[in-house]
Amino acid sequence: MTLDRRHFLRTASATAAGGALLALTEPGRATPALAAPGGFPDYRYVRTLLNPDELKYNPTGEIIFPCIRGVYDKLPAPLGRYYLYYAPHDDPGGICLAYADSLEGPFTEYPHNPIVSNHWAPHYNVSHVSSPHVIWHAERRELWLYFHGENTVTRLARSKDGIHFTYDKSVLTAEMLPKGTKETSYARVFQHDLPSHGARYVMVFMRNDGSNHRDIGWGWSADGRNWEFDQEPLIDHAEVGASDVSGAHLLTRNGRTYVVYHTDKGSGGDIHITEVGADFSRRDHLGVFYDSTSASPENGRAAAPSFGTDGGVPYMIYEAGERLSGAIAMARG
Repeated sequence: MTLDRRHFLRTASATAAGGALLALTEPGRATPALAAPGGFPDYRYVRTLLNPDELKYNPTGEIIFPCIRGVYDKLPAPLGRYYLYYAPHDDPGGICLAYADSLEGPFTEYPHNPIVSNHWAPHYNVSHVSSPHVIWHAERRELWLYFHGENTVTRLARSKDGIHFTYDKSVLTAEMLPKGTKETSYARVFQHDLPSHGARYVMVFMRNDGSNHRDIGWGWSADGRNWEFDQEPLIDHAEVGASDVSGAHLLTRNGRTYVVYHTDKGSGGDIHITEVGADFSRRDHLGVFYDSTSASPENGRAAAPSFGTDGGVPYMIYEAGERLSGAIAMARG
């Protein structure tokens, strides 16, 4: 997708949303801020929050897949108002935690990372664990952690404090998808009612089929533990002009349901958006949600977004930079 095409999509979306907003891009200078497709905020990069070379636990010099969660109204004595989960990917990986009192940071690294390692007797002994995604399970008053290790298995662990976890089970494996599937990882789970499926939760994840291209898959669950999965992709890489897509996240706005996800750098390195409908029956590809820049730290790639709101201000926490050599960054809407 060319820059002209991206500009057209973003301009058209701003017009459809009812006009531009104002944002300060230079001291004292107001310029129009176009809305993203679907009327979402136009997120702008502000700063990096975590850099691998500044972390005590840094086995591989890289970190990926942030998940931000407000815990101030859920846990009795949290380390900070916000918990940021992340991980290295390459062996041995390890699920890590940082905390802060604002989504603007600064974030403090938990001193005893990793909180989940690649060896957890007697449950598993794998080369690496990575891609943490945490949800608040209100009925059980627990934080539920979904993570992968190996790339063919997505697992679930549960916690009362967001730090110390009890292993539950594997919830997704490559064997649950068509023969030849090589990877089922980078899963995020959301509470989302699907009455036609008897489900209260939806999972979106990366699937790698026999052609060695990565698509977005999806599944549904009544309880967040036991899952069924669509055998066809939710987002097909070819339909959005990419070689690979990954890092999906579910978003809702004005009663409509969307999935955002990133493309590989060779296909633009941007975050795209598709409207899927409340029942996941639509496939309306709306184009670029967040346009990565060539400047540092993005260097042409933005990926794996997680979203939060602080004081009424929307934020996107995401991977910025080349795969396995970037940082965790923050953009403000």
